[in-house]
Amino acid sequence: MNPIQIPWLSAIIFFPLVAALAIPLIPDKEGKTVRWYTLGVALADFALMIVAFWQSYDFQSAALQLVEKYAWIPQLGLNWSVGVDGLSMPLILLTGLINTLAIFAAWKVTNKPRLFYGLMLAMYSAQLGVFLAQDLLLFFLMWEIELVPVYLLISIWGGARRRYAATKFILYTAAASIFILIAGFAMAFYGDNFTFDMAELGMKEYPKAFELLLYAAFLIAYGVKLPIFPLHTWLPDAHGEASAPGSMILAGVLLKMGGYALIRFNIEMLTNAHAVFAPVIAILGVVNIVYGACCAFAQTNLKRRLAYSSIAHMGFVLIGIASYTEIGISGAVLQMVSHGLIAASLFFLSGVTYERTHTLAMDKMGGIAKVMPRTFALFTAGAMASLALPGMSGFVGELMVFLGIATSDVYSSSFKIVVIFLSAVGVILTPIYLLSMLRQVFYGKQSEELHLDAVVADLKPRELFITACLLLPIIGIGFYPKLATQAYDVKTVEVAAHARQVLPVVAGQQPANLYSQIFKAPTLASSQVETLVNMAE
Repeated sequence: MNPIQIPWLSAIIFFPLVAALAIPLIPDKEGKTVRWYTLGVALADFALMIVAFWQSYDFQSAALQLVEKYAWIPQLGLNWSVGVDGLSMPLILLTGLINTLAIFAAWKVTNKPRLFYGLMLAMYSAQLGVFLAQDLLLFFLMWEIELVPVYLLISIWGGARRRYAATKFILYTAAASIFILIAGFAMAFYGDNFTFDMAELGMKEYPKAFELLLYAAFLIAYGVKLPIFPLHTWLPDAHGEASAPGSMILAGVLLKMGGYALIRFNIEMLTNAHAVFAPVIAILGVVNIVYGACCAFAQTNLKRRLAYSSIAHMGFVLIGIASYTEIGISGAVLQMVSHGLIAASLFFLSGVTYERTHTLAMDKMGGIAKVMPRTFALFTAGAMASLALPGMSGFVGELMVFLGIATSDVYSSSFKIVVIFLSAVGVILTPIYLLSMLRQVFYGKQSEELHLDAVVADLKPRELFITACLLLPIIGIGFYPKLATQAYDVKTVEVAAHARQVLPVVAGQQPANLYSQIFKAPTLASSQVETLVNMAE
């Protein structure tokens, strides 16, 4: 059989879900067999992704690949339509890696292990479905299915305030999902052609006011997931109460769903509205960076400090999305991949630290580097990556975003200077609060409340392996960014060219008010637009 005819993507999505349904049938009293079974399923699915992309994916094409489309519920216009391109492929691989390592990190779960591992696999399938769906209604269903396992994982296996954190998570994200549904149906019903196909929706011509409303609805929905200030308040509580595997998936995958959807929907499908909202996106990115960094200083809880750090780092994704440059959008995608790896490693190590110290309060720690030298070394490496140390992936992602906004010809010089300056302030604040965190946790005199045994306290081989699997790609991308960027460069060139094509028209339509005088996009010559389109092709 020709490899292209194999339904790779459907197999990748359904395999974890079908495997989860078999967990109740496995004879196992203590959960040991179930955890090995679950890890095997996750590894097999990750291997399936690698084989599928290695055999059938063309890295030089920006088009949708491995497309599968079947009529599912014709009466509702719902099709099983999936496909992959340069925007989704790296995030699918990131999802496979993070979920597999999170399952391995949950090795000591003894409370309801069947339910726990079943939820992990179900969530894994739904996340893959979000990145692969090419039907808007299918995308929405996958987006909603993913919420339930996350809610249960926090509310059952979380900390002391787990129910509050889980309820806040589900209220924020479920309420935001309403905007996806409303905007999706509005797009589907508009015009003579009723469809949920995302490619066809992107080709429809919407009235300006209607498109702006659609953009705003999607921005709210995906802004909650990213998260964007002021829609972020669920995240610190969720991270503070979630178990280490849950936090790994929250930071490593769930936040990236918001960034991915902003590019897929707001830039690719609502291009005219993006020309109006892009300056707002850039400003929100700056607010995220500075606000997240400042709030991180105030946190005495280790995981809450890392949570606010994630909010700050997602600000760079927003600035890259708003840059209108190939390097800026490419930097936004790389920042999502990089932060997924870095945040997953830091939250895993914070979970390891909590298991030994039984506290997340940094003021109750101190001096544990002597007892946990390997943990200290790897935690420091993760923190260095997070503060964008050269040679780490975080540095490359943030540098590309800075270059993208600095070289953008869409904004006035004064606007770019303000954005770059305030973002740089956030970059300066990041090492301060991260190094302060390392000092409080690992340096100084050990707290009298902590009684750690040097023989058993430090990282075990399993934990070393999990951390190494996250840090190695961080370092590899840092020294050779093409490891990641070659997967999506062609696609980001196309996205930038597609977005810039509407700038001459939108710039001419802007009213002569303060907004347009400061942020108005310049009118591009037709030759420039043709050049961009040719580059994308």
